[in-house]
Formats: sequence, structure tokens, C-alpha cells
Amino acid sequence: MTIIGIPAGWPADEDTARDVQRELRGRIELDEPGPAVGEGHVTGLDVAYDDERDLVAAAAVVLDARTLDVVEEATAVGRVSFPYVPGLLAFREIPTVLAALDALTADPGLLVCDGYGLAHPRRFGLASHLGVLTGRPSIGVAKNPFTFTYEQPGSARGDFAPLLAEGEEVGRALRTQPGVKPVFVSVGHRISLANACAHTLHLAPRYRIPETTRHADSLCRRALKEALGDSDRGVDHLRKP
Repeated sequence: MTIIGIPAGWPADEDTARDVQRELRGRIELDEPGPAVGEGHVTGLDVAYDDERDLVAAAAVVLDARTLDVVEEATAVGRVSFPYVPGLLAFREIPTVLAALDALTADPGLLVCDGYGLAHPRRFGLASHLGVLTGRPSIGVAKNPFTFTYEQPGSARGDFAPLLAEGEEVGRALRTQPGVKPVFVSVGHRISLANACAHTLHLAPRYRIPETTRHADSLCRRALKEALGDSDRGVDHLRKP
């Protein structure tokens, strides 16, 4: 198995990474409605880590946006490319996530990240970062809130409450199933918040978590397990992306 190396010039410290965030943040497009719900493709993205061996596995799973059937899936395994720093987690995994996306032959369509977009201390989480780098519409659907305040939404499917940062709505706590705790939706790039929430509801017809994330989570865990087995047999190869 090929292991993705850390790209040349990749940020190695917090100050440099924050500078990159500030520069790329200026490229976010917030005035587009985004793709229509149920049309084209949607792609779930997720990662799994083995910190002891400094490995991260990324999965990209393309679904038919109407039927939610799997169209294509791809994985990549790489070296963890940045230390663990809250607010800079994207730098740990983006090279490997991009490698998984690049391995797809189908058009990914809307990118759905297990994480944040504008709901981030510097308004530039993983969904925004990937959206800007790829030029694709993207949203973040997180399982847990970050550092923002919100009221509990109503108990019905589709009820929501704003995620607030100093009075600014940076996302929504969205109830995808009746009586189940909400997920936390934020815009990444080239889509409106209302449309991001509509997509999230469509992608979660039976469970709290969108089908995109459910598929990608399972796949990246399998990819990491396989990579660890290959590592035990001594067949890892380091490749610079």
C-alpha cells in the first residue's frame, strides 16, 4: 500500500497554518445557492487516525443525490501532516483527503464533511478549506458543537436553532430525526445555509447522521485497518503527493 507523504512546503507550525487560513478564507464564496437537493452527486468525506503509527486514512464516497445509492468510493492513507491543535485540524488530514478525492472517476458534486465550515473560530473549518481548494460546493455536518452558543431546537425533524458567534449566525443545530440530538450544519463554500440544511435532511432519512458520513466513516475505518495490517507486514511505501 502506498502511503501519502506530507507535501513539500506544508505548514509545520501554528502561526504559518493560521496565515494560510486567513489567506484562503478570503476566497470563500457565500453568495451562491448551491446545487439543488436530490440532483447530481453528493460525496461524503471522513478520516480515521492511528496516532501511534502517525497514519490517517481518508475515504470519499460518492452517492446518487436522489436515491442515496453508492456510485463510487475511494480511499487514501497518509502520514498525519500536522500536530493536534484545535481549530487547525484540517491541516492534519487535507493531503490525504485530497488524494482520496483525486482517486475518484465520478464527479463528486457537493462535498459533505464530517466537521465544520464557517462554524469555526476563524470561519474556516475543513469544509471551507476543502471547498476553496477544490472549487466545489461544500458543507460541514458535525456531530458535536464547537465553541458556539445555541438554543436546543424543537423536537421535530427539520427543527433548527442558530449557532451564534458574537451574535452572528455561523451555522445551525439541526434536528434530523424526531427526539434525537441535533447535528451541527455550517456552510463550507458556494452554498447557502438554508440549502446546506435541506441537503442534510435529505441525506438523513433514517438516522441522525447523513448517509454520506455513515458510508465514509465505515470505509475509512476499513482502510486504516487494512493499512495497519500492511504496515505489520512491512510493505508500506512513502510517496510524496
